[in-house]
Amino acid sequence: MANSPPASSPSSNEKFAVVVKEDVESASVNEVLLQRNSLESADNFYCKDVPEADALANKKLIWKTDLRIVPLSAFIYLLCNLDRLNIGNAKIMNKEEGHDLLTETRLTSYHYTIALTIFFLAYAFFEVPSNILLKRLRPNRWIATLMFTWGVITIGLGGVTNYATLTIVRFLLGVFEAGLFPGLVYYVTFWYRPEERSFRIALILASATLAGAFGGAIAYGIAHMEGSGGLSAWRWLFILEGIPSVVLAFPIWFYLPDYPETASWLSPEEKALSVARLKDSSKASGRGLSWRDATLTLMDCRLWIHFLVYFGISAPFSSMSLFAPTIVSGLGYTSLHAQLMTVPPYAVSWVFSVFVGYAADRLNRRGLFSATFAAIGAIGFITSATLPEDAYKSRYGTLIIACAGAFSCISPLLGWLSCNMHSTASTGLAVALNISFGAPGQIVGVWIYKGEEASKGYPTGHWTNAALLILVSAGCIGLHLLYHSRNQRIEENDSPEMLWKL
Repeated sequence: MANSPPASSPSSNEKFAVVVKEDVESASVNEVLLQRNSLESADNFYCKDVPEADALANKKLIWKTDLRIVPLSAFIYLLCNLDRLNIGNAKIMNKEEGHDLLTETRLTSYHYTIALTIFFLAYAFFEVPSNILLKRLRPNRWIATLMFTWGVITIGLGGVTNYATLTIVRFLLGVFEAGLFPGLVYYVTFWYRPEERSFRIALILASATLAGAFGGAIAYGIAHMEGSGGLSAWRWLFILEGIPSVVLAFPIWFYLPDYPETASWLSPEEKALSVARLKDSSKASGRGLSWRDATLTLMDCRLWIHFLVYFGISAPFSSMSLFAPTIVSGLGYTSLHAQLMTVPPYAVSWVFSVFVGYAADRLNRRGLFSATFAAIGAIGFITSATLPEDAYKSRYGTLIIACAGAFSCISPLLGWLSCNMHSTASTGLAVALNISFGAPGQIVGVWIYKGEEASKGYPTGHWTNAALLILVSAGCIGLHLLYHSRNQRIEENDSPEMLWKL
């Protein structure tokens, strides 16, 4: 073509790579960004029509980033969930012999529920401050600090002797675990473009279901340690599951990378490409949270619909995470075998979570995928609530369906929110607020499975979760229609505004 540049002309990204290679060691990253912006805008740098060589370099960079960021983040979140959810296993461990958590600490079911609630209150209050600190401090050091502290606190749970100490220690656990999940969702935005996030968040979030599966299997093994060293098995459960978080916090401090601009394992060319891909999600161009950012985020009405939807999904998530051993035990299994029978629901949920996260990103239909699987989860809970009380096998099957539906729609919801925020400061606040609004939902999940309804199959819990999942499905469809309508107006008017992701 006549107007095509000569084949020998270096592309803008090649020029930028040279700039970074020459100056990244001596100049600040902001200076490098200014030079990059004088060559070509980031919007034009990364698009679907990039040359094949650039597309290949982009794929290699994403794969290299995936290998370093995703497994490490997922493993940290798995350890967090093991330490958070093991109280559900401790509640029924060796119950028949009277050596369970409640019996030995003289707790009632009401006291136990209060201790769970206190955790989520702390979780709600400390999520936003933790995300602010994550941005102001180095992410690896903040996450490692949280990890070490919650591990120590989990070990301390092995020494509780009464209601007061259990409640205090659970509150402290909530304080230090509060920052991890919103922090990891925020951390993903430093490394991935909006359309790439849901799948990565799904892989990280899916480790929570793996924690449930591993937790049940680990609890089954530790239950046989009853009396070892003069300690009950439930005490060993807390101690042994807290130790890995404490020990592994030290390598996380040094090994978890902070930002693409400072990653020693990326070449100057790869740093250049990463900065150009991410625009203002990076450390260099991402400024701290201002009052203007906070005000605009809080006054954005559509975000409150996201928050309401996340409130709705949080109750099924927390209730299934904390009460799955209790529910399975109510299906006629002994406390020992109930630990093992919690593995299949979590394993199936992991498969669906990964699939839905990938498909939602691939097809750019996060809202519709979340709506569909929330509805599937609701059907599972409704069926379980209406089946006869002694239909144990059928009710166990519907429990698997309910868990798979409820768990798998969470990662697209989080990816959907983060990819429709257009600054790193507002993303951090919105993600933290979103998950903070989930805390009241998780508190609802703590209270709906009543001990006195065990013989009836826990109808209150199942019906409540079904109603909330229907709310989630309706909210997702409403947001999808809102975003689709706005995008149509932008396209019809040739507006320069950015299209919202669906």
